[in-house]
Amino acid sequence: MNHEELKRLVALGEDSGRQFKADIRNPDSLASDLVAFSNGAGGFVLIGVADDGSLPGLGSEDVHRVNQLIANAATQHMRSPISPSTENVAVGEGRVVIVLTVPDGLDRPYFDRQGVIWVKAGSDKRRIQSKEELRRLFQSVDLLHADEVPTKADVAAIDRLRFRDFVRANYNQELPEAAGELSKLLGNLNLAEDGKLNLAGLLLFGESPQRFKPAFTLKAVHYPGIDISAADYLDSEDFEGPLSSMFEGAMAFLRRVLPKQAAKGGVNAQARWPVPQIVFEELLVNALTHRDYFVEAPIRLFVFDNRVELVSPGSLPNHLTVEKIQAGVSVIRNPIIASFVAKGLLPYRGLGTGVRRAVSEWAAIEFKDDRDACTFTAMVSLTKVHQETTNAPKKGPIGAAKSWNAPENAPINQLQVQLMHLIAGVPAISYDDMAEKLGKDRTTIMRNVQKLKRLGYLRRTGTKRAGHWEVS
Repeated sequence: MNHEELKRLVALGEDSGRQFKADIRNPDSLASDLVAFSNGAGGFVLIGVADDGSLPGLGSEDVHRVNQLIANAATQHMRSPISPSTENVAVGEGRVVIVLTVPDGLDRPYFDRQGVIWVKAGSDKRRIQSKEELRRLFQSVDLLHADEVPTKADVAAIDRLRFRDFVRANYNQELPEAAGELSKLLGNLNLAEDGKLNLAGLLLFGESPQRFKPAFTLKAVHYPGIDISAADYLDSEDFEGPLSSMFEGAMAFLRRVLPKQAAKGGVNAQARWPVPQIVFEELLVNALTHRDYFVEAPIRLFVFDNRVELVSPGSLPNHLTVEKIQAGVSVIRNPIIASFVAKGLLPYRGLGTGVRRAVSEWAAIEFKDDRDACTFTAMVSLTKVHQETTNAPKKGPIGAAKSWNAPENAPINQLQVQLMHLIAGVPAISYDDMAEKLGKDRTTIMRNVQKLKRLGYLRRTGTKRAGHWEVS
């Protein structure tokens, strides 16, 4: 770095990545700054630069002293030690500025020697004091995940019917009757520990998860016009229960309130969604699976005349950006929940592909990662923008089954509608369980399922024993 480059850097001012110091004499004070930078994305400490941006620099004797102080602060006054780099930039006769570069920490969280964790707060730094913030820091470095934190719910809080269907479909075994054996099975599946459900177990299979975690709901509101109104709304509903129930409820809400488009085929033809249904499926699955469960807040679904907004608690984790997730880069914030979603508890089409698939189906989606408000928002315009089209069939992920497109005038009877609703809630459900729940014989169920498959409303993914259904 030369003098001109240094001046351009200083002209940008102090922020979360740059800090000015005319001089340093206290290794503990410097160590706290190094800790804050290391717990974030790294940055520069420009030593020999005054607060007003002038460049008094350091003399030769000061340079030697400051370099020794930097070495002590980085190795003896913080845990874990780091290896920052320095560069001397001449700013006048016999005067230099030390550019101290602190790398992105690989061993977070870092502490000072008093055990205090510091993080950057704009151009300043602050202590981490709240339990929730400390948890999020540990989560960001894969040391702790919200979905593995124990809850106060014991194994009796499980929805035994829902869990039984899952165990049958995925492991071809019956649910144990004895409480001890059930607790052992839940523990083996990473859903419980010492007789208590963790958050994943509660949200995936709990009978009434909101008894223990009342904030983890999905709130939907339909507003007239294009702005949020505190008093006027057309429809609203709060969805509770396990994740699959919230997903099902939110999709039903959208079906109810979204403007319908007339379909070809006469008055008996089913009306079409203004936006492909798969777009909302992907965004809802993404929100329920990857939201920040250390933030005690609901997911919010807002429907306006011109758009739909889905607001998830928690900004993007680590150093993810909107551009990266649209390119398919993924960080699993809730690995237990994600692993069970992949087993068919929610419509699942591949890790890291949901946002990209939604955008490929409907380009008029805007994403906002608000780190100050700690939210991530997907805004789906109800007005289609120009998209390049092709006559070639769309390609799915490697190994994906062929996409089905049902004819718009396909006749669907009431039993077939009930089957699709049932399968949407329990994708891994068996023919026998469908027959039991709908009061029909197995042959009737199989015949109607096969018709739905031929029409393109259903498809089977995976093996006969361990696969699941997908509703188009």
